[in-house]
Amino acid sequence: MDKKKIFIVIGALFVGFWLFTDPQGLTSTISAIAGGIWGVTTDVFGGVIGTIEGSTN
Repeated sequence: MDKKKIFIVIGALFVGFWLFTDPQGLTSTISAIAGGIWGVTTDVFGGVIGTIEGSTN
């Protein structure tokens, strides 16, 4: 079996075990990660928009 497939299987088993034993912890962690990604995305797009607006003036 390929190493990549082994890591995917192990990761899926870990997430499944985590979901089974602590569903609230998993959902709060995923929510925090998604909120962080959204914050970085809005910062990046805000910076791009600010740069474009600054270069057109």
